[in-house]
Amino acid sequence: MEALVTYEVIDRVAYLTLNRPEKRNALSYEFVSAIKERLAQAEQDATCKVIVLKGNGEAFCSGADLASLQALQTNTFEENLTDSKHLADLFLKIYHFPKPVISMVHGAAFAGGCGLATICDFCFAESHAKFAYTEVKIGFIPAIVMVFLLRQMGERRARQILLSGEIIEAQQAQELGLINYVVESAIIEETVHEFAVKLCKQTSSQSVAATKTMLAHVPELNLVEAIEYAAQMNAKTRASEDCKKGINAFLNKEKLSW
Repeated sequence: MEALVTYEVIDRVAYLTLNRPEKRNALSYEFVSAIKERLAQAEQDATCKVIVLKGNGEAFCSGADLASLQALQTNTFEENLTDSKHLADLFLKIYHFPKPVISMVHGAAFAGGCGLATICDFCFAESHAKFAYTEVKIGFIPAIVMVFLLRQMGERRARQILLSGEIIEAQQAQELGLINYVVESAIIEETVHEFAVKLCKQTSSQSVAATKTMLAHVPELNLVEAIEYAAQMNAKTRASEDCKKGINAFLNKEKLSW
């Protein structure tokens, strides 16, 4: 039986490939578990610095699969809560992940699949990719993804996307700030790999991890608390090995490669 999520490291870039092409990489409880397991593997893998999440088949991820949607109708509240928290934990894992995570989107990224693509630090999409939070069209709600979308886009644009459930073309998604880059399908793999390798070579792992921690925590604080926290993180980082190495290289005009 083929793995639900495959794992390969090339040039310090770990490729996690969603591998349910026959289901358009739709999310099930087991599939979410498999993604979590691969992320845990990548976190412990010292040979990789950057993660790329992509999909096999005609879609990146079409959202919840049919079996999961059918189960919603018969599950108890406790069962549905367990399932919901399972997906929320995946998004939190990516949001707090200490290494940069890039999504490479083709075809559809709908509902939970759209959340999976856009929770990543960087989202590259083929020009024909489509994004949508379609939950309101089937009487559901975009509850978990909303928490992150409000942080990423602000309320006005989040309302536009979440309340309409409209399908958004890649170019519009970029203009709205939902994704970062739109790339032609013929060159997207090469473009993403080059970008990921550049991150590997030009950024400190310690600095990236600390910056991601701050990006997640600062919005929770008031202004005074945030400045105090920032000052503490600033002072703490000055003592790190990477900071010492970087400053020495800068002062000595040496080319630095991480």
